[in-house]
Parts: sequence; structure tokens; C-alpha cells
Amino acid sequence: MPSPFGFLLRAEPPSRRTGAIVAVGLVALCTLILYPLQEIAPAVSLGVVYMLAVLVVSVVWGAGLGVATAVLSAAAFNFFHIPPVGKFTIQSSSNWVGLVAFLVAAALASSVAEVTRARARDAEERRREADLAAEMARLLLRGENLAEALPTAAARLAQTLQLSSAAIEMEAVEGDDRRVAFPLREGTRRLGTLLVGADATEQSLRRLQERVVPALEALLSAALEREELLGGVVETASLRRADVVKTALLRAVSHDLRSPLTAISAAGDAVGSDALREDERKEMAAVIVEEARRLSRLVDNLLDLSRLEAGAAEPRREWTSVEEVIGSALQELAAGKDDFALSIDPDLPLVRADSAQLERALVNVLENARRHSAGHPVSVRARAVRPLAGEGGRLIVRVVDRGPGIPPAQLERVFEPFYRAGTAQTGHRGSGLGLAIARGFTEANGGELRAESLPEQGTTFVFELPLEASERDGS
Repeated sequence: MPSPFGFLLRAEPPSRRTGAIVAVGLVALCTLILYPLQEIAPAVSLGVVYMLAVLVVSVVWGAGLGVATAVLSAAAFNFFHIPPVGKFTIQSSSNWVGLVAFLVAAALASSVAEVTRARARDAEERRREADLAAEMARLLLRGENLAEALPTAAARLAQTLQLSSAAIEMEAVEGDDRRVAFPLREGTRRLGTLLVGADATEQSLRRLQERVVPALEALLSAALEREELLGGVVETASLRRADVVKTALLRAVSHDLRSPLTAISAAGDAVGSDALREDERKEMAAVIVEEARRLSRLVDNLLDLSRLEAGAAEPRREWTSVEEVIGSALQELAAGKDDFALSIDPDLPLVRADSAQLERALVNVLENARRHSAGHPVSVRARAVRPLAGEGGRLIVRVVDRGPGIPPAQLERVFEPFYRAGTAQTGHRGSGLGLAIARGFTEANGGELRAESLPEQGTTFVFELPLEASERDGS
């Protein structure tokens, strides 16, 4: 609980000129108070009243002005209240003893008040240092990036210690005419350097060296150790993720690659048989072509996923017609006339994107929609949406199927690699890579891909691509 007189022990006292004025005023007040008190007590015993003035001045302005107040109080006491009144002489030896005792007591009180003030000032400094240590611990030990937290911690240190500047560097830096350098070490290991302005006082520099630097060294050491541990955790998580991807990839390879290869091998053996009729031979040839196309798409998807996972799918952005990209995607799928229903706005603006990556994304989404549309045509709609004012806008492509839909809990999971929603119930075959690759290529080109669905009411995949100002699209 703070003291009710804590305001008297402020770290920065008022000016000494103000202190002198207050001292004179308090001595005058005490002198006036003694007149009515002389009716109930001897004058020589009332000198203790002046102690109030001495204590207040000593506590607020220090022992020097306190002693001066004691001398002024003794002179006023002698002149106005010790016989003979109005003179600086003393008749009785007992009055001499009382006056000397008062001066000694006043001097001791000033010294005690100065010690109290110094301890209060030291306690306040230590409280601020403790608050600073707690704040710096929060900044250095809770942040994700230690290098980003150092400037804030240094600014907080400079503010608390009233320094013109401060900086914490994670390397050895020598001081110069403008900065004083404090090496930060853990044993013989150099952690970094604390730099403060060369205009700092000797007292501030000593305080830094004795109390702040050791605490900063301990915090910095703990922060570096924490960062190393976090790096190990992230690396472990990455290894686990890589292991999961590797396991899923091996499963996909073992199943999805074996199935078309088995079909191709069986059909190839049948084609070579002399007992096969011509129509059966054509049917087997069609199976080989279809399974080879399926195998090619799977290999392409695996390569695309590996590039996306490695961050190597850098798009080559050019002005691209989305209408042409949709047409190319339908050609690659060998779409029948009843497989897709197109609704594309006329004069669709161009987008800056990698046409090959957009085509791969659309092929995967369109193939997924056709597979789950239960034989109904898949709706493909494309339109541009521009704001009422200003530049920019979006080009939106919606791919709508009439399949069983996707439960809300799976709307985001369908974009995870190797995740297959509902394939066990529907009997559809797929590697679980298509939608993950589609989202990866869309986001690489600055767009978004999301799924909207209600159970038993079909699914809509929404592409959103940013529009940029271009003379070619008439904007």
C-alpha cells in the first residue's frame, strides 16, 4: 500500500529557490503558532514545533536546505521567544542548552530525512527496473521473432531510464563518440550489445552496468534458447508433416498408380490375343487410352503438388482470357456436349495470371464436379464484378454440380492433399490431390478458391481472381 506522504519523496524535487521560499514561510508560520502555545507551556520547550518545518524541507529538498532551515528556526526561536525577546542573546544557561539541543535534533532529523529520501528514491528506481524487466520479459520471451522485439524493448528501456537513445544489437558492436557500448554475455559467449547515448550521466551508466545489464543478459539468453527450441519444434512439425505427406503419397502411388497400370497391362494382353473380335479389340484400345490419360493426370498432379509444397510454382503472369482458359480446360477433359453448361458474360475482362496454372486449376475442379454431378450437366458461370467507385474488381467463376453436396465440417478439408470426401459412399475414384492443387495454383496467382455447399443440394466451387486496370480490357 503506498504511503499517504509518498508525494513528499518524489524522485525529482522542486527547485531549491522554491524550497527556500517554503522554508521561510514554514518558519514564519511556526513562529506565529508558538505565541498562543506559550499560554500552556514554557517557551523553551516549544522549539519542537519548528521540527515540523525542518522535517518537511529535509524530506522534499534534502539535508542541505534542511540544516539551513534548522539554523533559521533556531534564530527565529531565539529572537522571538527566548528571553530577552527581540535580541539574539540568551540570559539563562538552560535556554542555551535547549537551543543547542534543538539544533542538534534538527540536524539529525535532516540527516534521517535525507536517508529516508535516498532509500525511497532507490526503491522507486528498483520498482521501475522490476517493471522494466517484466515488460522486457514479455517482449523478448513471448514474441515469435526476437529480432523484431528488440527495437521495442530498447525503446522501453530508454523511456524508463530516461536515456536519449538505446539499442540492442545481436552482434558485437564497439562504442564511439555518440554511443556507449555494454557487451551482453552469457559466460564467455557473446550474446549481443546494449548501446546507449553518450550523453547519459555517470549515475545512469553505473545503474545500467550494475543492475540493468545483468537482467538483460539473462532475458536475452532465455529468449535465444527459446527461439532455438521453437526452431526445433517447427522443424519437428515440418518433419512430421513431411512424413505424413510421404506416407499419403506412398499410399496414393501404391493404389492409384497400380490401378491404371493393371488395367493397361490387362487390356494390352487382351489386344494381343488372336481370339479377340474387332469390336472387343477397339474396346480394349479405348480402355488403354483412358487409363493412360488417367495415369498421366495423376503423374501431373503429383508433380504439381511437389512444386507447390516446395514453393517452386512461381506463376508467369500475362494478360489472359479466362474464357479461353475455360475452353482449353474443357478440351483437355474431352467434355461431351451434355457434360457442361456454360454461361459466360460477353466482353469478359482479361486477368493477369499464368494461363497454364489457371487451366490446371480449372481442369481439376471441373473434373471433380463432373465426377460428383450424378450425370447432370455441370454449370460453369463467369462474370466480372467491379466496385461502384475506384479501380479494381474481381472476376468470378462458379462451377456448380448437382451432386450430394459436402457437409459443412468438410468444406475446408476437401482442399487438403489426399483428403477424399465421400468417395467410399459414391464409389468415385480420385487421388485426393485435384482440389488441393487447384487452390494452390489459384492462390499463387493472387486469387481465392472456396467451396459452398448444402447437403443433398450440390456444391459450388467459386474462383475469385483480381482485376487490374488495363487498356486491353477497356477499363
